[in-house]
Amino acid sequence: MEQTNRASQPSVVVSLIPLAVLVAFLALAIKLFGGDAIMGASQLSLLSASAVCTAIAIVGYRCKWQTLEDAIVTNMRSATPALIILLLIGAIAGTWMASGVIPTLIYYGLKILHPSFFLPASCIICALISLLTGSSWTTIATIGVALMGIGRALGFDDGWIAGAIISGAYFGDKISLMSDTTVLASSTSEVPLFTHIKYMVITTIPSFLIAIIVFTFAGLFATTAAAADTAQISSALEATYNISPWLLLVPVLTGLLISRRLPAIVTLFSSVLMAAVAMAIAQPEILMRIADVEELSFLSSFKAIVLATTTDTAVETSNPLLNDLVATSGMGGMMNTIWLIICAMCFGGVMWGSGMLLAISQIFLRMAHRTISVVSSTVCSGIFFNLTTGDQYISIILTGNLFGHLYDNRGLERRLLSRSVEDSATVTSVLIPWNSCGMAQSTVLGVATLTYLPYCIFNLVSPMISILVAATGYKIFKAKTQDR
Repeated sequence: MEQTNRASQPSVVVSLIPLAVLVAFLALAIKLFGGDAIMGASQLSLLSASAVCTAIAIVGYRCKWQTLEDAIVTNMRSATPALIILLLIGAIAGTWMASGVIPTLIYYGLKILHPSFFLPASCIICALISLLTGSSWTTIATIGVALMGIGRALGFDDGWIAGAIISGAYFGDKISLMSDTTVLASSTSEVPLFTHIKYMVITTIPSFLIAIIVFTFAGLFATTAAAADTAQISSALEATYNISPWLLLVPVLTGLLISRRLPAIVTLFSSVLMAAVAMAIAQPEILMRIADVEELSFLSSFKAIVLATTTDTAVETSNPLLNDLVATSGMGGMMNTIWLIICAMCFGGVMWGSGMLLAISQIFLRMAHRTISVVSSTVCSGIFFNLTTGDQYISIILTGNLFGHLYDNRGLERRLLSRSVEDSATVTSVLIPWNSCGMAQSTVLGVATLTYLPYCIFNLVSPMISILVAATGYKIFKAKTQDR
């Protein structure tokens, strides 16, 4: 990616101006519009900050517009698969709900999961699925949505439910052999994959255990719905949908496709098709409601499937709470998020193309002297790039590339670098409202990023544990002793 030459590179103070503008505009947008800020105000904030960055770079430092445009295009290209995945996740949300897959999971979940242990159980379930699949996004979009419905039916606060789901999903994503972030962090830092994963266990397992302990105590002392309330929801589900264990074949087959390590786009699209077939077979009454017809035909069935996949669908039940749980927005519900990601990619692109990100990163490099300061600088850099670039993958690549030579010069193992990158860039991306991960999971779960942020225990604790372990010096050796 082309940048301005070093002689014309902006200073750190100047480079912080667009970031300050972004934070100020986003704070104002959230204050004025609350959760509706994603419907335009947040996007305008990102574009305004991008305009400030562009003006400073061109007028003050003679940066060529073509340089900035190329950086934006490169950023956009990296985000394209995520945009397609988001659309397919929206389609899954609609088809899995209308086909009865998610209602069936909620129905059986209410019978199996005890309220007192729902939060830690949700965290562990998502961790196992994400560990096997290597995808936090797929885990949250499928079993996470079902657990969200169960938790709401049990009376838990949205923040706690989403926090448990996200904590588990990102634990598995972080140390799975099949995770793209795990592979990216190890390859960027030039560390063998298995060496990277084994070294991450030192910080990842304690962080996960702390999360489980917190969720266990939260569940034990939480005020949940009475058994009569959950019984009413179960009855309403039975009265509205054809509940059948056969419907569970859709998530099972989806899991098998994931285990075959097919591309995420192929797997998600196949899951949508399977759910559409299940909808046509198992839920004729739901199809008639969605298509607004009194008798089904091939065309009306096709119309209902298209509507469930792409637009808002609301199925009326005898329970008001359940009405909210089973309402979906399909692919159309993802458009605000996609719009936001595009604007975030614009901001990240002009910040990188103008040289401002590189200028700010020098702060972290100058702070790194002893082992703890090197690791702390790496962790802070990973979080910072998540804040400024709006993309998890870019944060991993930039942090790994910027700090590689510093670790070599300090005689530190590269596996310490790859672990520090994962402990920061991978897990904190979902905590930032304008980051692609934060926007995606907020939209999928229907919970604002700032609402679930305080409850994502694993994601919050991981960076701190990384720095704490570095302070103790545990398992930190000189580079020459590393088995690479």
